[in-house]
Amino acid sequence: MAKSDVKLIGAWPSPFVMRPRIALNIKSEGYEFLEETLGSKSQLLLESNPVHKKIPVLIHDGKPICESLVIVEYIDEVWSSGPSILPSDPYDRALARFWAAYLDEKWFPTMRSIATAGEEAARKALIEQAGEGVMMLEDAFSRCSKGKGFFGGDQIGYLDIAFGSFLGWLRATEKTNGVKLIDETKTPSLFKWATSFSSHPAVKDVLPETQKLVEFAKVLAKFKAASSTS
Repeated sequence: MAKSDVKLIGAWPSPFVMRPRIALNIKSEGYEFLEETLGSKSQLLLESNPVHKKIPVLIHDGKPICESLVIVEYIDEVWSSGPSILPSDPYDRALARFWAAYLDEKWFPTMRSIATAGEEAARKALIEQAGEGVMMLEDAFSRCSKGKGFFGGDQIGYLDIAFGSFLGWLRATEKTNGVKLIDETKTPSLFKWATSFSSHPAVKDVLPETQKLVEFAKVLAKFKAASSTS
């Protein structure tokens, strides 16, 4: 299709912003990345997403599209000449959407809560829950990948993007807490997948480094503490 004006409002640490960045890279579509600043929301963001007032927002030819997975589906439909992101089979597509919803609604909120758990027992319980979720995703991988290297088969697909966007924060959580959620012994398929996903040309330049996220988490914690007392 003809060259279009594509902008993405986001922030580098956000796993949800990673999703459209990876999708655009898969489609080889250039875009302007408009970085938001921690603690403030630009006028463009507020105008583009007045309902939720949050990132990411894709602006395509002046029209805003919100919510990370909605944006990924939009990118797949608009730039249809590039590699497909969503599975072609209706059942496979439904399965990928189901697990993506599980990740956003249950798994990631559990993992994110580990950092703010007040008591050691609560933290350990959350780590265990997150680990159980990873074990379920190990099983889901075998069904979705059909023996291939990615959830999407031979190439990165919808569920790869949905889960892979959290890899940076998963590794930061592992490092901070001295645990392994994706383990070569317990989750061999996901371990191999995570390595392949992270080194993929569409991913490697937008996936944040683990230590950089660990440091950002400290800044974020201080920011939230200051905000709660102000």
